[in-house]
This record gives sequence, C-alpha cells and structure tokens, in this order.
Amino acid sequence: MPERDEFSFLPAQAAHLGCDLPAVERVSLTLADGRTLSGLRWGDAPPAVTLLHGAGLNAHTWDTTLLHLDLPALALDLPGHGDSSWRDDAAYVARFLAPDVVTALEEWTAGPQVLVGHSLGGLTAAAVAASRPDLVSRLAIVDITPGVDPSAGPAQIRAFFAGPTDWASREELVERALSFGLGGSPEAAARGVFLNSRVRPDGRVEWKHHFAHLAAAAANAGADPTTPDAVRAVLSATGWDDLAGVAAPVTLIRGERGFVTGTDAEELERRVAGAEVRVLSTGHNAQEEDPEGLARLIRALL
Repeated sequence: MPERDEFSFLPAQAAHLGCDLPAVERVSLTLADGRTLSGLRWGDAPPAVTLLHGAGLNAHTWDTTLLHLDLPALALDLPGHGDSSWRDDAAYVARFLAPDVVTALEEWTAGPQVLVGHSLGGLTAAAVAASRPDLVSRLAIVDITPGVDPSAGPAQIRAFFAGPTDWASREELVERALSFGLGGSPEAAARGVFLNSRVRPDGRVEWKHHFAHLAAAAANAGADPTTPDAVRAVLSATGWDDLAGVAAPVTLIRGERGFVTGTDAEELERRVAGAEVRVLSTGHNAQEEDPEGLARLIRALL
C-alpha cells in the first residue's frame, strides 16, 4: 500500500458523491498534562457540529457523513485514538474523556454545539453536555445508552483487535480485516486500515488506537478478550443520572441491527424527559453504513 496523505482519499469520496470538497485541516493542542489532543476541522467557518467517534475508531470515521452534511464541523480523535495521545492510566471511560473534549470545544468552537457521539463517543458527549451545558445546544447519541450491555458487540471485532500488535505491512492488516468479515469492500478496508494505523520508526505497522494493545495484553496475560469483563471499559456507561441531567434536547439515533434494542430506547425515553428516538436501517456503525441518512438526521437537529 503506497504511503499517502490522510486527506488523499477525500477527493475520490467527494467525486463519488457528486459534492464539492470543503477545506479540511488537522488541528491539535497540548493539554495541561502534556498529552496531545487532535482532530479535524471541516470548513472555513466556526464549527456548528462536533462529532465524537466510538472505541477503536478515529475522527475519519465521520468523513463521508460530513461530506453529505456540508456544514462547518469539528471531528475529534478521542484520547487513545487517532493522533491523540494514549492515556497512561488507560482510563477510557466517559467521565475521564469528557474534560479533554471540553478543552477542545473551548479552543476550537465559537458557540454551543450540536454534539454528536457514537458509542463510547456518545457516552462521552453525554458527560460533556451534563457538565458544561453552555457548550452544547443539542445532544445526539448514536447507537448507545447507559443501559446497553457491553457484551452485545460482535465477538469477532474484539478478537480481531486482540491479535498481534504490529505487522509487516498495512496489506497484512487489510487481509486480516477482510478475513474477519470487517471493513466492507477491499477499497473501504484499505482506507480504514490506512487511517487507523501508523508506521513505526522500525518499519512495523501498528494500530493507532490503544485498545488493540490493551486487548492483546489481556490475551497474553491469559484473559479472554471476547468476554464482557474484558471489554467493559470500552463501553463503560456514563450513567443514567448524567444523561437525565443534560439540559439540552437529547436525540438517540439507533441502528435497527445495532447494540441498542427497542427496549433500551424505551428506557431512555422514560428516563430522559423529552428525548426523541430516530432509527436507521444499519448496524452499530451508522456513520459508515448509512452516512447520508445519518447526515440527514443531524441536519434536522440544526
């Protein structure tokens, strides 16, 4: 796989959709403890929408959704993902991640945001909205609630990330992803692998996100990385109290074949006053399976 720029996939994606390609730039800041927080700023105007990805993903998971949305936006790499620093304490739960997102909103936005979060990003977005209502005009959480059992996800995804921590080439990673039934088409899998991996100084390729390394360490220690206990930190719930305390309007967008069941959605409506539920004909990763439909729902929130 030839070395290329992280934005080199976008022109072809935009051309395929028949839309113009907006300005997109990588932004980063240094946090008080020396860690780096990174993200992608879309458009030339201050962001109207900020998006937080799920565990094991990165800001580029929103690329096609944002091409459809065609609005100024900010897509963050959560700590431990993408170009953001890993946490030494491996505390990848919503309440620990939320303060970093607050710092990013204060630095890179100019007004209250429609805050959209998928999976772990959704729980983090809820924690942000509960702690800093001045920064969030509306909250949309994608296929997650505090009541979702973290063992609901496909076991093959957890087993996939619990494999070796480094590889000879990105082509090996693409082949592995396709062998697990992940990544979609070979072209999509190649794009996803490129954007979620990096070449180390020794020439070996590794995943950018910390979770793959934590899962591998658990497996090497004799733990089963496919059990609920081993992945509980990945989808650790913010807590119903935080979500119920969000002052902004709340929308749950769930996939028909995703992690959130109809019963989970009803529980959210019961606990969160005025919450609304929208459904897409997707699995858990709605932003990748139906980016146009998700963009349409996000635009309606504005």
